Amino acid sequence: MDRNSVGQVTPKKFTFAQKGDPMVLESGRTLGPVDIVYETYGEPDDTRSNAVLICHALSGDAHAAGYHDVHDKRTGWWDTMIGPGKAFDTRKFWVICSNIIGGCKGSTGPSSINPETGEPYGLDFPIITIGDMVDTQKRLIDHLGISRLHAIVGGSMGGFQVLEWSLRYPEMVRSAISIAFCARLSAQGIAFNAVGRSAITSDPNWQNGHYYGEPGPQQGLAVARMIGHITYLSEFLMDSKFGRRLQSADRLSYDFSSEFAVESYLNHKGSTFTERFDANSYLYITKAMDYFDISRAYGPLAEAFAKATARYLFVTYSTDWLFPTEQSREIVRAMLSTGRDVSFVEIESGYGHDAFLIEVEKLDRILSSFLCGIVERDPTGESDERFVCQ
Repeated sequence: MDRNSVGQVTPKKFTFAQKGDPMVLESGRTLGPVDIVYETYGEPDDTRSNAVLICHALSGDAHAAGYHDVHDKRTGWWDTMIGPGKAFDTRKFWVICSNIIGGCKGSTGPSSINPETGEPYGLDFPIITIGDMVDTQKRLIDHLGISRLHAIVGGSMGGFQVLEWSLRYPEMVRSAISIAFCARLSAQGIAFNAVGRSAITSDPNWQNGHYYGEPGPQQGLAVARMIGHITYLSEFLMDSKFGRRLQSADRLSYDFSSEFAVESYLNHKGSTFTERFDANSYLYITKAMDYFDISRAYGPLAEAFAKATARYLFVTYSTDWLFPTEQSREIVRAMLSTGRDVSFVEIESGYGHDAFLIEVEKLDRILSSFLCGIVERDPTGESDERFVCQ
């Protein structure tokens, strides 16, 4: 076990929007009650000003660090970044991560019980947006007694949430760190999501979303994950890791079995994904990603960020072709044109979009430096107090 691990953690649950006071979503539909499952690492200081919110990507969840049981074989999805002496140093920061609304790891989503029917929501669950995800996180942060976040951090779809937080609740975000992200999905990104959803809804076991208690669209979800996983890797990584290597023999079988190593790898990724994720959640979350568009919600980028108050750090990866660096530079240029406080780093990496989950040493150094350099300015101008990092 990593001696700098946060150790054993216990998930918590916050419930709001009880009967008679439902949450109003961006679509105009309502939802309630709403459960949010979350984990915390480290301790709050006296004023709860050391809180750091971690936002997860599409297939992530609230379990970002540590382990739930001493027999767990795997730790949280960002365990390498959260803990004593790591980028999100739990000796200094109170780190929080919650499962998004629409997910399938405890927070309210399509697999949750609809109180009106006593059955899982299925497609009766309303369409949700990144903004809705942020609104539920805001309810949790209020519940925890936090008036302002020291930092909010996320990669991929988590990076979307970071941007939305900084624009929707600017007074609550001291610093914002978006990693492997963009201001909106490209047509290509939307296309990959659409094909993945089609794989699920074309599976005969999908049953129009009402498959709970039955086998469900396992094959369709596996194919969706295979498609998505291809976009997370770089061409360099796939070629260097697999090339055209055959899986078990040097001769061709002349049939449609999975002969190439890369085929077997994708089959494994797809199959294991079905063991931990709900197909309907995949539909809802990818649709929320498709809808995310800063310019549509807040106007042209320069105008959108003109009133932002956070100190920003943007990190991209040289071989990320899902969210290419140039798309992030577009935001940086817009912010600089209005005098926003923004730092930008492109990391040379062969790992593609998933580099922020895999190649963490460079990212750890960059984030550690940024977090320790955040300055909290006295609005009276009489003092300039730096957050203490020792």
